[in-house]
Amino acid sequence: MKISFTLNEKAVSVDADPATLLADLLRENLNMTGTHVGCDTSQCGACVVHLNGESVKSCTLLAASVDGQEVKTVEGLAKSKDELHPMQTAFRDNHGLQCGFCTPGMLMASIDLVNKNPEPTEGEVRDWLEGNICRCTGYQNIVKSVLAGAAAMRDGN
Repeated sequence: MKISFTLNEKAVSVDADPATLLADLLRENLNMTGTHVGCDTSQCGACVVHLNGESVKSCTLLAASVDGQEVKTVEGLAKSKDELHPMQTAFRDNHGLQCGFCTPGMLMASIDLVNKNPEPTEGEVRDWLEGNICRCTGYQNIVKSVLAGAAAMRDGN
């Protein structure tokens, strides 16, 4: 079937089997390999993308369901190769990543949180990221990064 949607602010149209998952379509058909698949069961959060501005787990979402919608992946966050999104900068500056496998999902979920709640507390960050697993146990620096990223997003950096 033909699926047409906006991906990282660009119109795309692809042919896909109706049973194709969004994560697979992004990775295998559209080369958006920043969307990681860690569990295939919606448990780890590595596959989080934005659908119409809301964070969703793409490993359990049928690609056909995004027809006519807007999807943003981690590749669509930076304004350019030289200008990272403030949350990406915060993760880099505050050591919010270790192996990096969970980072795309953490970034996408964190940005959604801050868009909804521009001044989250540490507890609210921890609650929001409950569905995102870091296998390196870097949670302290991830939380620190999200709080710094929230401040930068508020300040327009």
